[in-house]
Amino acid sequence: MAEKSLDRKNLMEFLRYVLVGGVSAVVDMAVNYCMLYFILKATKDDALPVAVSVTAGFVAGIIVNYVLSNLFVFTSEEQKEKGRNVKAFLLYVLVGVIGYGLTVVLTLLGTKIIGEDGIWYLIMTCVVKGIVLIWNYLGRKVLVYKGK
Repeated sequence: MAEKSLDRKNLMEFLRYVLVGGVSAVVDMAVNYCMLYFILKATKDDALPVAVSVTAGFVAGIIVNYVLSNLFVFTSEEQKEKGRNVKAFLLYVLVGVIGYGLTVVLTLLGTKIIGEDGIWYLIMTCVVKGIVLIWNYLGRKVLVYKGK
């Protein structure tokens, strides 16, 4: 019976992580968009402003994700203790940076295999997002919150 309770607890934790990830993604995209078009007054064709705005969005998104994860996802006393310090934040960011790298590599690999047009590209992008979501959750649970 304890195993079912643990499975349900982990499932609920993962679902909360998915919701927090969605909020963080919206923040990332909003900061990226506002930075590019309103603050830098650039377009999507301006490489340096795009790089700056994407980076600003990533930083804002990861900070929101970290704060919300500590408040709503990883909520046991042991997780709170392990997850709320500078080392934990740096590990949290490292997992996110690796996730970003995985997104780039898997997307490039996917476009080499299936191309970049049509519904298959959209499906491939969704698969990549799912893989990276699982990586981010498990990486953070194991490396930051010590799997509890």
